Amino acid sequence: MKNSNLIARFGVAALVSLSAIAPSQAGAPPAGAPRPTAPNPFAPAPQGKAGAMIDLTGNWVPVISQDWRWRMMTPPKGDYASVPLNPNGTRVADSWDLAKDNAAGEQCKAFGAPAIMRVPGRMRISWQDDMTLKLEFDAGQQTRLLRFSAPNTPPLQATGERTYQGFSTASWFRQPQRRGFVPFAPPGEVEPGGSLTVDTTNLKAGYLRKNGVPYSENARLKEYVDRLQQPDGTEWLVVTTVVTDPTYLRQPFVVATHFKKEPDGSKWNPQPCQTDPPVVENFKDRPTGFR
Repeated sequence: MKNSNLIARFGVAALVSLSAIAPSQAGAPPAGAPRPTAPNPFAPAPQGKAGAMIDLTGNWVPVISQDWRWRMMTPPKGDYASVPLNPNGTRVADSWDLAKDNAAGEQCKAFGAPAIMRVPGRMRISWQDDMTLKLEFDAGQQTRLLRFSAPNTPPLQATGERTYQGFSTASWFRQPQRRGFVPFAPPGEVEPGGSLTVDTTNLKAGYLRKNGVPYSENARLKEYVDRLQQPDGTEWLVVTTVVTDPTYLRQPFVVATHFKKEPDGSKWNPQPCQTDPPVVENFKDRPTGFR
């Protein structure tokens, strides 16, 4: 019994001694030194050019493999299928008059921020300054400025008169990226990344489609931009667009647009805003890449 008590006491003493010397042997900081803190995964992401999680700069061309008849041509008046118009929106769309728009000098109503991503034409992205991303479109010669808030400053507020491109604020959002389009890639195929979120207000009323499908100045545009890369190195942008408008829409209008990166700007071809007369003859929807 005495031997067992002695062994027990020796064991306890040995454990206390080991616990006392283990930190120094493991390279732990000396007593009283501040403990290192792990990065906070919920901390706000850095913003602007310095905080860019994905590189969006370069020349991009849309690959039009969906909604061909509403994007590659001007559909006939009254063709607003898939747009969740309320009765007021339907009434306005049914009263569209292209000649009236042209006479009033309002050819750019279909080239505003809620619609410009869907218009066939190339997009060029660059940094105007460290906190402003510039999107240029050769269709309609339009330019959008996406403004990031500086750290520890109040959110940016829209100022000035309403315009077709509105006032856009942007922020980076952390999220893991998977290489290519494989939905269930192995763990090694997942790499750190992020996406861009854009919020646009202060819009001038315009069209969601060239045939007069309307959005009002009360509309709000949210966009989510993701960059993907295929195994062969081909780079893509996927822009998810969400338009809410209590005046003309009964629910949000959501579409996704795909852009493929080009090696240079040799095909850049700016053209003024123009809406062709609507196509009324029969046609076939056919997937195609914009040329």
